[in-house]
Amino acid sequence: MSLTPDDDVRSCEELAAFVRQLRQHFLQQGDAWENNTLATFLEALAAWVHDSPGFYQNFGKEFPADGDWTFIARALQAATVYE
Repeated sequence: MSLTPDDDVRSCEELAAFVRQLRQHFLQQGDAWENNTLATFLEALAAWVHDSPGFYQNFGKEFPADGDWTFIARALQAATVYE
């Protein structure tokens, strides 16, 4: 799986692998990230989620209206305390 999820992430395992790759990339090149603090990363994440229907439209893809938004919210919240 590449750092950019050009293909659909089709399983919990693929999502976990992608997040691990993202972390590794940050550890190696985090200084080059525009959003290289937790605060700016989370703000950018919120902004992108809000604007994501436009991203899908611009790239001719169908917006996942039935996406499991609760799963993502739970995962983000759980990461604040999970060991």
